[in-house]
Amino acid sequence: MNHTLPDHETVEGARAPCDTIVALASGAGVSAVAVVRVSGPATDAVLRHLIDSLPVAREASLRRIGGIDRGLVLWFPGPASFTGEDMAELQVHGGRAVVRAVVDAVLVVEGTRLAEPGEFARRAFENGKLDLTEVEGLADLVAAETEGQRRQALAQAEGGLRRLYEGWRAGLLKAQSLMEAALDFSDEADVAGEAVEMAGAVVAPVLVDIEAHLADRSGERLREGFRVVIAGPPNAGKSSILNALAKRDVAIVSEEAGTTRDVIEVHLDIGVVPVILADTAGLREGGGAIETEGMRRAVSRAGAADLVLWVIDGTDPVFNPPEALTAASVLRVVNKADLLDVSGASLEDRAALLLSAKSGKGLGDLIDELERRAGGVDVEFGQSPITRTRHRTELVSARDALKRFVNHDLDPELRAEELRLAARHLGRLTGRIDVEEVLGAIFSEFCIGK
Repeated sequence: MNHTLPDHETVEGARAPCDTIVALASGAGVSAVAVVRVSGPATDAVLRHLIDSLPVAREASLRRIGGIDRGLVLWFPGPASFTGEDMAELQVHGGRAVVRAVVDAVLVVEGTRLAEPGEFARRAFENGKLDLTEVEGLADLVAAETEGQRRQALAQAEGGLRRLYEGWRAGLLKAQSLMEAALDFSDEADVAGEAVEMAGAVVAPVLVDIEAHLADRSGERLREGFRVVIAGPPNAGKSSILNALAKRDVAIVSEEAGTTRDVIEVHLDIGVVPVILADTAGLREGGGAIETEGMRRAVSRAGAADLVLWVIDGTDPVFNPPEALTAASVLRVVNKADLLDVSGASLEDRAALLLSAKSGKGLGDLIDELERRAGGVDVEFGQSPITRTRHRTELVSARDALKRFVNHDLDPELRAEELRLAARHLGRLTGRIDVEEVLGAIFSEFCIGK
């Protein structure tokens, strides 16, 4: 992942840090081993202060550290380090007193200070070690909770999206040069026409690829979770199904209608994809002010879900959800199947899934169906789907500019400008240009030591 920005393309707003920063890079709290990370121009002075001399570069050395503890010391002279600066890592025992004493000992050295959230990764970005998509992948890797999220984040952190976006940008830069040639030789119709035609041939597959990339929402779903809302009339057993799937009493279950007033969420791992399951208020006519607000929230949440489980009472089936949910993807679930006098053939004819939250019958079928639907968003290593709203926003702008470029009614000068805009939006994705306004939001996601 070690790549540098070309000399003629620098990051707007980039700064050259002169402070040396220190932070605990491992998890907070008591642990067997803690890692204290140091980066900046005074790192060698910090090491001499703590261990009297510099260890062999990139080799673990067992040393007594500042009279505080005995641990491993690693020295990474820049630019061959994570941040691109001189950098060191001190592996000590994980007691709070030990960590605090080591950090305090580092801060004694002139020019050192505590790191801000994400500052190590930001320095890696500013020194050309990472681009913005790799930084975001690194943040997602730290936060990954499922195997699918881990694979996706690792692929992005290792440059999957960077290679894709920079490949498209390289094509657009080539098309730009062809359009500039067409403008330079505008008095020679044959030469100019051929250059414009060649530029169009370069742009066409890039536009197709971007359109297909935008149509794929698997990466965003995998990163943010597959959202499932349990909806239906009161007393259909929605809360019982939530408790059964969560394997604990999350929601209150009562025979009294309207018990659930607000949305109750549970995070589950089904397959490799995180599933966010939400129980909502029963939908019916009437009800008090609080219940009415609960129903409004239920409809709003269901309308934004990836899947709605429309749960009905098998002894009193109401198959069709309200019109407000017709745009959502709906799976009909017939609960209380253990109370049915027949096998439920008439219900099965209506493409409903039969189960009993009380006995557990059919619950495995529901889990399998959720895994099937959510599992469709899993990402294999090497794939590079969109993972963030920031990516989608820039890509939509790039796509729209390319669509205007292929509009032959525009003057060549305007078409060339559309190419420049599209390339600029792709450059903003990786952080080559004009990204200062997004840096704070991205790096604030990191813990202090990253």
